[in-house]
Parts: sequence; structure tokens; C-alpha cells
Amino acid sequence: MPESIISPIVLSRAPNAFTIEAEPESLTVGLTTTALIVVDMQNAYLSAGGYLDRVGFDVSASPSVIDKAAAVLAAARHAGIFVVHLQNGFDALQTEAGGPMAPVWHKSNALKYMRANPAERGQLITHGTWDHDFVEPMRPAAGELVIPKSRYSGFAGTNLEQLLRARGITTTILVGVNTNVCVEATLRDAYHREFFALMIPDATMQAGSDAIFEATVFNVTRFFGWVTSSEKIITALHGNSLKAFAEG
Repeated sequence: MPESIISPIVLSRAPNAFTIEAEPESLTVGLTTTALIVVDMQNAYLSAGGYLDRVGFDVSASPSVIDKAAAVLAAARHAGIFVVHLQNGFDALQTEAGGPMAPVWHKSNALKYMRANPAERGQLITHGTWDHDFVEPMRPAAGELVIPKSRYSGFAGTNLEQLLRARGITTTILVGVNTNVCVEATLRDAYHREFFALMIPDATMQAGSDAIFEATVFNVTRFFGWVTSSEKIITALHGNSLKAFAEG
């Protein structure tokens, strides 16, 4: 057996602790100290006619990613771990964009597209629009936290860290879009805030080529966190649920 399975990193010895088979090492984590962060599962990034599609990115892999992310979300709900949904976008007046002195004003493809196409202003990743809304299988359930954000990272300009700390969260599991942008930015910030971060690559989708996806997986595995498959995380979560049922 690989050494990573024999000698996991142990982050919890609580009765509800469970082990996730991951790379480069497996992680033993606590049920109540782990959160699932669902990153920007919105029409803008996943649907035909959404922002990414309209500015020329390939979104054909969306159905598989949605299915896998939805399966991870269902398992997390069943296990009872804390769930956070990040939702990226701007107000209709684009006040949150910050104007020409803000880097996002220049780097956001959505903002650039709307400036080049004035009739589209307020249509892409804008609060209250179809583009900004969650795709149907990934809508937040009652009691799940929704964090609005206007930058790539879920920690930038939000109270995400405060809300995780208040619940004693030490481990974050990430699914969503885009692998190399908002997922990676959020994961890097989680690492720098002393959270253990586990990405589920097959439940994410990159903006760009497969090489971009592979680069993010490399960065996470070697420098910022851990990775595992949707199948392995679902197995771990369901196993924990069965253990809790047997003990209860």
C-alpha cells in the first residue's frame, strides 16, 4: 500500500474523525472541523450563453463537473459537514468593481466585455441576473452559508475567515470553478490563513487548456494543499455517516 495511505496526516482524533485518501498524503479530519466550500457554481461559468461562453472559453466539460460537484455536495450534506457557497459578481452599478484604479477593472473579462458592449452592461455576473445565479443542481439549501464576493478569492473582502473560525473549522474541501482562477485563489488564501485545503480536481473546471488545469493540480499538490477524487471524498464522507449512524 502507498505510504500516504498507511501514515495519514492526523488533524483530528475526535470520535467523528474520518480519513480521506488524498495526495500527497491522506488526511484524517473531524466532521465538525471540516467545511465544504463550493466555488462560484453559477450560470456565468458553467452554462451555454453564460459569461465564460460568451467571451470565448470552452464550457463543454460543464455537465460532468456539475454532476461530480453535486454528488460531493450531496455527500457533504448527508454527513452533516458545514457547507459554504461562494457567489461571484458585481452590483448593477459596478460600484464593487472599484473603477480604473482597481486591478479587477482591467483584468475581469466580464467587465471588459461589458465596456466593449454597452448594451450588455449589467448582464454578466451582475446581482439578480440569470448569469449570476447558481446552476440548478447546486443551489444552496436552508442553513448553508452564501458568501457574495467581487474578487477571485472567497477570502478577499468577505467575512469567510471569520465565519469559519467561529465554527472551529480547520479543514476546507473545495469544488467549483474555475480551477485556475477562483478555486486556486481561494485555496491559496486558505493555506495562507492556516486552513488545510483539499481540492477535488474532477469536480472543478478550468478556464483555459488542460495544461492550465494540470498546472493548478501540480501547484496544489506540491505547494498549497492536497487533492483527491470525487469518488474518494464521497466514500470517506459516506463512511463517516455510516459510522455516526452505528454509534448513534
